[in-house]
Amino acid sequence: MNIDKLRDTPLFRDLDDAEIAAALRALAAKETAFEKDETILHAGTAGARMGVVLAGSVTVESNDIWGSRTILSHIGAGGSFAETYALLEGEPMLVDVVANERSRVLFLRIGGLNALQRDIEPWRVKLTGNLLRISARKNLHLSGRSFHTAPKSIRGRVMAYLNSVSLRMQRTAFDIPFDRQQLADYLNVERSALSRELGNMRADGLIRVRKNHFEIVRSE
Repeated sequence: MNIDKLRDTPLFRDLDDAEIAAALRALAAKETAFEKDETILHAGTAGARMGVVLAGSVTVESNDIWGSRTILSHIGAGGSFAETYALLEGEPMLVDVVANERSRVLFLRIGGLNALQRDIEPWRVKLTGNLLRISARKNLHLSGRSFHTAPKSIRGRVMAYLNSVSLRMQRTAFDIPFDRQQLADYLNVERSALSRELGNMRADGLIRVRKNHFEIVRSE
């Protein structure tokens, strides 16, 4: 396991190399590769492991039995997923985690919060704090998504999403992590209707867009 790649991830923040090595041993770390569109974790299964994306990216999705898909989040390299289910042992997952591209994932058996806090080894204390920060940030993300999907119009949803990305990145031109279908699934709209509205917004001088690159055009 390449500790250099883990040192700067949010989960292992402030852990030194010896502490990371100890954590990997204690948490039964296992690295697995996945192909694009391969399901990493399935809804309905009890989550015993959390994942850290070492390379590539994954999406967290809600897929119903009628074939509808809603993308809840995109997680790139360094990010983590399923930590809540891993801490709440036996809780069935309500979402799927799918490889957005060829990816490598590090799985960790946290063993529940009580097990994680069983000993007072420094790495356990640090890891618990990092998990709390990760959880808080994900709560902010989910709150943000509720704002993105609250407007009734497609234009309103697109503007809410692009505005939040612009605020977070502190610039008006940026790439988003979604292709057109994924953006439609994230905003919970039809792809054809989304493409039509993006064309209308471009014609109205609100945005410039090419594939996943957007620029918000400020009004004079």
